[in-house]
Amino acid sequence: MFMKQQFLNDNEIKSEIINLSAILNLPKGTEEFVSDVHGEYDEFVHILRNGSGNTRQKISEIFTGQLTEENQKKLAFLIYYPSEILSKTKSEFTSKDRLVQWYLDTFNQLIQLLKYTAKKYTRSKVRKALDADFVYITEELLYVDRAEATKNQYYFDVMDSIIKLGMADQFIIATCHTIQALVVDHIHIIGDVYDRGPHPDLIIEHLIHRNVKVDFQWGNHDILWLGSASGSKLCLANLVRISSRYDNLNLLNEAYKIDTSKLEKFAVENYKPLDSFNPKSDTGKTIDAEIQNIDNCVQQAMAIIQFKLEGQAIDRRPEFKMEDRKLLEKLFDDGQKIKIADRIYYIKNGCFQLVDPDNPYQLTKGEQEIIDDLAKQFISSVSLRRHLQYMVEHGSMYLKNNGNLLIHGCVPVDKSGNMLQFQMNNQVYSGRQLFDYFEQNIFNKFEHPSVDDSIQSDLIWYLWTGKLSPLFGKSAMTTFERYFIEDKDLHKEHKNSYYSLRKEEWFADILFDEFDLDKEQGHIINGHTPVKIGNSPIMANGKIFVIDGGMSKPYQKTTGIGGYTLLSNSFGLQLVTHEPFTTREKAIQNMTDVVSTKRVIEQSVKMKTVSDTDNGKKLKAQVDELINLLAIKKE
Repeated sequence: MFMKQQFLNDNEIKSEIINLSAILNLPKGTEEFVSDVHGEYDEFVHILRNGSGNTRQKISEIFTGQLTEENQKKLAFLIYYPSEILSKTKSEFTSKDRLVQWYLDTFNQLIQLLKYTAKKYTRSKVRKALDADFVYITEELLYVDRAEATKNQYYFDVMDSIIKLGMADQFIIATCHTIQALVVDHIHIIGDVYDRGPHPDLIIEHLIHRNVKVDFQWGNHDILWLGSASGSKLCLANLVRISSRYDNLNLLNEAYKIDTSKLEKFAVENYKPLDSFNPKSDTGKTIDAEIQNIDNCVQQAMAIIQFKLEGQAIDRRPEFKMEDRKLLEKLFDDGQKIKIADRIYYIKNGCFQLVDPDNPYQLTKGEQEIIDDLAKQFISSVSLRRHLQYMVEHGSMYLKNNGNLLIHGCVPVDKSGNMLQFQMNNQVYSGRQLFDYFEQNIFNKFEHPSVDDSIQSDLIWYLWTGKLSPLFGKSAMTTFERYFIEDKDLHKEHKNSYYSLRKEEWFADILFDEFDLDKEQGHIINGHTPVKIGNSPIMANGKIFVIDGGMSKPYQKTTGIGGYTLLSNSFGLQLVTHEPFTTREKAIQNMTDVVSTKRVIEQSVKMKTVSDTDNGKKLKAQVDELINLLAIKKE
């Protein structure tokens, strides 16, 4: 019915068949896979700007023999940071003629690179990527036949006019942004945009305005934010506690207009700073003494509220099988000792003054007022809702795309690789069904936010901390033990068997079968667990990739690098290793890129085209429908 309404006559139908058939033969667009961003805005955006080294590679392919290595680097950084590099470059010219010549040379180089980058796309797609103010001009420069003398003169006359009319800077900036948008066709973010880093808000805002396809496979930290914005008090308690632990309450206050002043006042009145709750700064900056004390006390207040709410949820949901996490009831009355598994441990830095030994999971009146106030603010925050709405609309628990399976964490299994079963409301879920079940509850709860203790609220919290959560994948989250007990054996969080089995090819094949993917052609792409120095991110004989390589600065001591990204283009797969990022200012000043090595994982014998992709299947179906429509019209 849609086709009949869209096309008025046979010629229109035939034209569309020709158009779609031509698109199917274009080269497959480049996909970029990024994981575990953890709020590191500057580094993340730098990686997007350089296309995981793809921009620099294209410059080398075109201009080697024309430009020196140094000038190639200058061109690359102009594309990454056009406004800043323009300002810096213009200040170096003392002669107007030399500046004009630089403009002409730069226009020419950018148009050559844009033409090279755009060759795998239709004119329609390129037009959509162009700045609206320069569509006509850019298309004239892109598609003019410079082999003809008059056309070549026309080409330079257009560029000369751009300079004379004072539009040179705007044109360069617009063209650089278009190149950025076309170098990578599709960005996959495999979890954890949010966490301890300072600016997940800017990351989402950047992606909203970037003219490129984006999808998210939600991570465990993303779930805390989705749950909090949906009305989960438990997710909120964890989120605010972590924010204060990493001196990041400003994100709530400034970016999302969530007022924490009542919480801060309550915390300072009821708690005193303790060593276990000293806030951490990932940036290396010294935290102001007053702010440090507030962070410390807020962290204590939210930790106690969290432990109380957890006890209530565990009692509500015996199906979660988390009774061992009810630790407040195991404290001695004096709060100095605790009994766990028939052994007594001394408490360090205890802060249980608001815990009633006779009713340890009951919130005080003040705690209840604080958590209710914060929950209402999270739900009503317009900016937070806007950002998370984008993440929900473009996100999922997992994604099957072009033969690959993208998941943040794990598929919960036993030691033999059998899918573990999660039971709720007399229904059993495992493997792919488990992902689908959680995903549907997330969608439903986010669509109808309310502050409650519903099953959907509790399930979202379970995703953060539950034993059978695909996003957590550990036996237990030992927050209580790490705060209060010296014995490091109690701090351990034992990983699901998935994380050891994913090294085995036979196990990867089981996962391909479970998610109905081709085990000979597909790959599983993970994040969540940083790959330690000396270990390979390539597992299961090249069928599984783990690309959490340490974009978050605290993990770089473990990984020794600044993260991995994966590129999939028409020629195969490339694993990109990034050096640790310093600052945006230093990157621009010193023109220091972060791509250290690009390793070819798979090389296609035959170039992959759009017809080999999931989108190609949809286009083929449209072609078939159009052909059938023509046949019907002839009858």
